[in-house]
Amino acid sequence: MSAVFLLSLRTKLGKDMAIVLTDLIAVGINHDSATLEIRERVSFAPENIPSALGQALSAVPLHEVVILSTCNRTEIYGVTAGTGDPLAASDALISWIGDYHGLNAEALATCAYRHHGKQAMTHLVRVASGLNSMVLGEPQIFGQLKSAFAVAEEAGAVGSRLQRLFPEAFRIAKKVRTDTAIGENPVSVAYASVDLAGHIFSNLKKRTALLLGAGETIELVAKHLCDAGLGNLIIANRTLARAESLAEQFDAQAVLLADVPDRLPEADIVISSTASQLPILGKGAVERALKERHYRPMLLIDLAVPRDIEPEVSDLSDIYLYSVDDLRDVIEENLRLRASEANKADSIISEGIVAVEDDIRARQSADVVRSFRESALAIQEVELDKALRAVGRGEDAEDILRRLARDLTNKLIHAPTAGLRQVAREGDDGQVSRAKALLGLGDNLEAEDEKPTLQ
Repeated sequence: MSAVFLLSLRTKLGKDMAIVLTDLIAVGINHDSATLEIRERVSFAPENIPSALGQALSAVPLHEVVILSTCNRTEIYGVTAGTGDPLAASDALISWIGDYHGLNAEALATCAYRHHGKQAMTHLVRVASGLNSMVLGEPQIFGQLKSAFAVAEEAGAVGSRLQRLFPEAFRIAKKVRTDTAIGENPVSVAYASVDLAGHIFSNLKKRTALLLGAGETIELVAKHLCDAGLGNLIIANRTLARAESLAEQFDAQAVLLADVPDRLPEADIVISSTASQLPILGKGAVERALKERHYRPMLLIDLAVPRDIEPEVSDLSDIYLYSVDDLRDVIEENLRLRASEANKADSIISEGIVAVEDDIRARQSADVVRSFRESALAIQEVELDKALRAVGRGEDAEDILRRLARDLTNKLIHAPTAGLRQVAREGDDGQVSRAKALLGLGDNLEAEDEKPTLQ
């Protein structure tokens, strides 16, 4: 009986662990492996992903698939059909990506990465944790990955394997974010500007910010300010149409740069990033604004190169003026802090994946025990039914019990006996020794049996 459990357990665990982890693959490109031009061409539009999932399942030997496509990466996670080398399945998947987007597969292969098994699981968790991002520790990728998984579930492209592994990846990633400072320090000039404003003004809800420019950097600044709960936002630009377009996104006011001197007294925070070759905000204008503000402090952050704000502005009392270089020092230090936290994160990920493997083994051993018990009970029912029919025919009770015991024993030990003979013929002494221990035939047990019994 124990030997049946041993042999069935070893066979089932070997098979199912391969299905859950060894057959997991991840292929893709990102900001480190491919140029922006290639990343653009390989990107999947959100509305096309459901149909692309179905096409991938049809074209490549995969049971399950998830497509993640962002501005910095396109990745596909899948579970192979278990009919061959996972590396071959990865190559087939890369070829399909090339065909789908009209790209040369060989050219795509040179900038694509491939992971399988435990390595693929580790990659998935690192992506979810922000450790594989252009900005180390950025949080957006976690939500993007959860959304990609949800889309694949909705499309019917996810089964029991990825339904087990993706939530585990999310759980480990959350632990990384909770137990490390990987995402606590700002690493972009836009975010660092808002972080600085939050340190100087404790309550941004009561503050007004004036943004000079309407480009990508100012747009990010506006987003971070709104996320931080800013009370009032004014956006000034050389062309009013662009300022209005940006202001509409953030419920802000739009003005021309020419109107800045009139609006400056309202501003507790001024952040500038224009393409002007000459300063657009001088010491005199700021000095007049301070007087109208009754010398309440102002924070000015100049993100432009060349500078938008005259350096002499810093000579004024109650003015805090920072340049982009000042922020770069902060960003570089924060990147170093994040890098040091990455080592902690990798340890958490390693421990988390070991725990996943242990949990899989525990679940699968329970399945084996359940199957074994059901098999033994089925044998018991058959033999008991035979014995009861013999009782009904009036046969001798002692003969019935002896036959029941003999037949039940023979049928229960038949499969393990055959299995033990097979492993013995294969010369696997290790398996024979383990079977012996599980059967209760180990040397320690024999030694216990030989001890004299006290009367």
